[in-house]
Amino acid sequence: MQSVSRRNVIEISAKSQRAYASPFADVTVDGEFTAPSGMTYRHPAFYDGEGTWKLRFNPGETGIWSYRIVTSPEDAGLSGEGSFEVTDTEARGFLLSEPGSTTGFRYENGDDVYLLGDTTYDLFGMDYCGGDVSGFVNRRAAQGYNLLRIRVPVSRFHPPIGHCEWQVKRCWPWGGSEQSPRLDLFNLDWFRSVDRTVASIGAVGIGIEMIMEAWGFEFPFNHRAWFTAEHEALWLRYLIARYDAYPQVYFWTPLNEYEYHTNGDWNWKPAADKWALRIARWIKATAAHGHPVAMHNGPVMPGFAERFKADPYAVDTIMFQCWGTRDKDSGWLAAGIDTQIAESLKDWPGTAILAEWGYERDDAVAPLFPAFEFCDRNHSRRGGWRGAFSGLSITNGFEFTWSPSMILDRDLPGATDLAHVRSFMTALGAHGRPEPA
Repeated sequence: MQSVSRRNVIEISAKSQRAYASPFADVTVDGEFTAPSGMTYRHPAFYDGEGTWKLRFNPGETGIWSYRIVTSPEDAGLSGEGSFEVTDTEARGFLLSEPGSTTGFRYENGDDVYLLGDTTYDLFGMDYCGGDVSGFVNRRAAQGYNLLRIRVPVSRFHPPIGHCEWQVKRCWPWGGSEQSPRLDLFNLDWFRSVDRTVASIGAVGIGIEMIMEAWGFEFPFNHRAWFTAEHEALWLRYLIARYDAYPQVYFWTPLNEYEYHTNGDWNWKPAADKWALRIARWIKATAAHGHPVAMHNGPVMPGFAERFKADPYAVDTIMFQCWGTRDKDSGWLAAGIDTQIAESLKDWPGTAILAEWGYERDDAVAPLFPAFEFCDRNHSRRGGWRGAFSGLSITNGFEFTWSPSMILDRDLPGATDLAHVRSFMTALGAHGRPEPA
């Protein structure tokens, strides 16, 4: 009998003798798990090549578990059943979104945690292309960072001149190509590299915000005639099957700046809110492990209590974006972030993180993105404190690593400044939940 310690991943493989034209889409494979307490969980399996499907599951109870594998259409080679033993161990468990708790977030073992993150959208691609991502991640962990914002699909370009020249390998995660896509196939070489990166991040105790779809102005997310609802469900299900079991997955975020849905237009629209609520509920129904579902905004208004009032608990966490002032005279102040937090998050029943307030630029070179021009060290530092004193955890970003550039071996000065924010807020949290005055 297989054995695994509690809150660790068990992997179960099954092999089919059938040759499927599109094994990712032509058969649905799920695991049904029964805990010693009688609780049942259903979780999807994923195809990993050579006729093999894998189930990754992370049990939270000790004792003897049973499982069975079910398929549609029926495939006798994949169907089966079995059992495994879960032994007890000291584990902090999954991250939970806990509105009203000291920091808004705690682990299953009850420990509160103040989150300090770095936006490294294309980190999976940087690792795939040979960057020293392990060295970067280890340095961030030593500095006190405990969250990385990463997109599963990477970008090749950000307007106006942000070409990702570090991409020396093809980072397309589907089959076919951008010009002739096969959205019913997935690039297993890519995903096996992502597996390794996810494991290395978890090994140093850092969590991941898994951003499932990149900017909505990028193909295929801006072309819903190609990326249909069926293709979207296939993509999201595959990501959940492959990564939901990992405790380092802190959040599932369906789309970066979700208001881009469905037509690539960045402006707020009610249809995007309806999609956000529907897809959040779909993720929760599909993923067995209960990770918080987050939404990352572009436009700051209307407020989120108003946007999501039709189903106020579908979304757990707002990854709130507000850059504050960033002009020549007042960019250093990052003014307005705190007042906008108060307005946009008024009456919001869930949790929130100040997840984006600009990207600290490298003064030694011309900015690739004009909006960064006055996002200096002071902007990073003051924006972080404005978010912290509004009662939020914080996640910043840096021009070295946010997307078009890949400079992993050194930091901009604000990276150290923000580490002090986490130290202070963690110490302050020992005295109760901090509230804005």
